[in-house]
Amino acid sequence: MNALRPFLRRPEAASVISLIGVIAFYVIFGGVNLATLFGAASWVNFAANLGIVAVPVGILMIGGYIDISIGAMIPAGSMTIAILSGHYGLPISVGIAGTLALGALVGLLNGVLTTRTTVPSLIITLATLVVMQGIVLSGAKLLTGAASVPLSAPDWAKAAFGSLIGSSHQVVIVWWLILTAVFVFVIHKTRYGNWIYAMGGDIVSARNAGVPTSRLTIALFMLSAMSAAFVGMCGAIQFNSAQVSGGMGYIFNAIVSVVVGGVLLTGGFGSVVGIFFGTMTFAIVSQGIYFTDIDRNWSNLIIGVTLLLAVAMNESFRKLALSSGSGKRRRGGANGAAPAE
Repeated sequence: MNALRPFLRRPEAASVISLIGVIAFYVIFGGVNLATLFGAASWVNFAANLGIVAVPVGILMIGGYIDISIGAMIPAGSMTIAILSGHYGLPISVGIAGTLALGALVGLLNGVLTTRTTVPSLIITLATLVVMQGIVLSGAKLLTGAASVPLSAPDWAKAAFGSLIGSSHQVVIVWWLILTAVFVFVIHKTRYGNWIYAMGGDIVSARNAGVPTSRLTIALFMLSAMSAAFVGMCGAIQFNSAQVSGGMGYIFNAIVSVVVGGVLLTGGFGSVVGIFFGTMTFAIVSQGIYFTDIDRNWSNLIIGVTLLLAVAMNESFRKLALSSGSGKRRRGGANGAAPAE
């Protein structure tokens, strides 16, 4: 047990244990072949698209905030590139730039409203969610007269954002791995990560210590919205069309993946590695059941039990990490003085 204590103090411990538990459950009770499961494209593609959104959302939650406007930003990103480059025939590079710019603008709005008012980020992003849903629907009808817009991307854009690796794995998997690696470095190896953990632990103390909390909060909201728009853009390029609907399921799925990944809803604790494994766990739970003889109706029950166990483990491991006296190092992972805001 003593040998396991260093691992159990880590924020990602709950997600790794949850992943092992889910795989063991499917193998023992569902008769799943591990080679078949890990070679399946269905859950890997699902995890990649979800993971690109979940990691920025999780980092934002570590910082003490939440963003549910991602549910509208995915179809907004999809429709933006389809309208610009499909309906109006502008170069695909303009469509990509416009999509990311829209995400940055919405994230900027969320961040400014959060930092300049006392309204909780949940309410602000809920309002943004509803507003963007209306803009996407009415804007699409006004500009194109339809709720679905075709898009024909050039070969280079297809290869970069919408092609398949082999016969069934989406290239977005590569983006998921690259972005996760970048976030791991930034959050756990630079002073920006320290600032985010400090802000999530106690924003007043972080501000008094010189952390640029307002600018950092705005940057995190922009990152979250742009990531969601990016996923929508990749989907439009891959499937040669965009629709005004879809994306709402990402709100629930991303938050569950983040919580299973070891991030506390109260902020200040978690890791990118944990979110990565939490996303894998959720994807296997929701998609892996189709490889078993288990009734599909049990999938939500399995997800719910996994979430409850993960929440309980997260709190236990957080207390273990803090009681060890290494909580600060465990959360941050990088040293650096904070400049004045």
